[in-house]
Amino acid sequence: MNLRAARAIGKMDITNIVGDVVIRRATVADAGVIAAVRIDSWRATYRGIIPDDYLDGMKIEDSTAIWSRILGATSNAANVFVAEVDGEVLGFAAGMTLKEAKLGFDSELTAIYLEPSVQRAGIGRKLVAHVAAALAAAGANNMLVWVLAENRPARQFYEMLGAELLAEQPFSWDGLDLQEAGYGWRTIRVN
Repeated sequence: MNLRAARAIGKMDITNIVGDVVIRRATVADAGVIAAVRIDSWRATYRGIIPDDYLDGMKIEDSTAIWSRILGATSNAANVFVAEVDGEVLGFAAGMTLKEAKLGFDSELTAIYLEPSVQRAGIGRKLVAHVAAALAAAGANNMLVWVLAENRPARQFYEMLGAELLAEQPFSWDGLDLQEAGYGWRTIRVN
């Protein structure tokens, strides 16, 4: 039985079995599992922040199509990494250099999502480090990330990694009026 299936039927807590985590560049073949991880993470993390009907209406096939396009694009400006345990993708992170600086930052961590059962196991830190290293190799000097302002665990994660709060502002996402917080690392440190 694979890890995702075991977790789905409640047979094991993946957090207890996280051992060797392999971080690798994502491929187009990963689009479906990336979509599933994203949706699982959104549904667990954003309940009470984003309306339930929106979260419940998220479709894997729609997200898979988006990630297939992203992963199929040939660009040195963007990168996506996945985290695997025993060959199963349990999280991913994406970043890109920016053509025009935002808030004085030349790159952005555009996504990081983990299966809820493996959050707080050190995988997110490893994913951010890989994205930062790839962005630094592409010439970026610093990195920005946006997070829903009400998502306290994510904000604490970025603060723990040394990011500073830069701005809080309203924004619209897919017809939803939300509040976001921008965090940044003034220098990309690759540890």
